[in-house]
Amino acid sequence: MTRDPKVQDILSRYAAGERDFRNLELDDRAYDFDNVDLRGAVFTGSFLSGSFRNAGLRGVNFSNCNVKACDFSGARLTDATFYGSAIDAADFDGADLSGSNFEEASAFGYVFALGELPPH
Repeated sequence: MTRDPKVQDILSRYAAGERDFRNLELDDRAYDFDNVDLRGAVFTGSFLSGSFRNAGLRGVNFSNCNVKACDFSGARLTDATFYGSAIDAADFDGADLSGSNFEEASAFGYVFALGELPPH
């Protein structure tokens, strides 16, 4: 499968040991991160759109991100943080959200409190 050059760049940098991907702007199309392993990556302050279906995202930091309409179905988001993020229309169906933090994240005007999780 051929991935978008922006996605391939992130995956190559991750494979080389980079974990800090702060303030990315991937909002001009639906990017495909399906089935990738990005454990421990930091996307703080990023604007992301696309699919993370069945991705390995343990401990990923999505704080203060815009992940509206992203598809996290089946993703492994154990210990991930979405603190202060916009998660409107994001899909967490079947995702493992064990230990994840959604404090102050918002969805359609609702702001999550400490310990609350979106439907999954």
